[in-house]
Amino acid sequence: MKEIMNLGLKLLLISLIAALSLGYVNDITKGKIAEQRAIANERARKEVSPDADSFKELDISEIDNDLVVEGFEAVKDELRIGYVFKTLPKGYGGGLEVIVGISNNGIITGVRIGSHNETPGLGAKSTDESFYNQYENMKANQAIGVSKTQKSDSEIQAISGATITSKAVTIGVNSAIEAYNALIQ
Repeated sequence: MKEIMNLGLKLLLISLIAALSLGYVNDITKGKIAEQRAIANERARKEVSPDADSFKELDISEIDNDLVVEGFEAVKDELRIGYVFKTLPKGYGGGLEVIVGISNNGIITGVRIGSHNETPGLGAKSTDESFYNQYENMKANQAIGVSKTQKSDSEIQAISGATITSKAVTIGVNSAIEAYNALIQ
């Protein structure tokens, strides 16, 4: 019985030290992690709206779409040139960030995939330029579809073996289109 108590106390002490160490490291690094996340978000906004020189955060509480989590006006020389939205649709591996740029004249200027948990080699191909560039120059006056065979004016071609991820990204893009259309009306 004495051996069990001794072992239990040793395990308690080791667990306590490990938990305190992890808490301390988390406290030290959380600011840097938040800073890196902000830099990555700014970079993604700039990639989907390359002509913008700054971004002004929008109040998205009026947008009736739960997938839209952030909205920005893309600004150049103090004039709005478009919008950037971040959406969080659910893919095969869980939630994924989809950042979408739309110009003032209703043309998609870019799509990027942020953090995701999609399957490496399949759904993770959504971060490949060859996939997300399919959305560029599409019009934001109608929903975009997904085709398993070939791309059209209003459809993108799905990633082979990752149709769920392709549809999730498209749902994210369509949510951004809905937000854009709600704002311009």
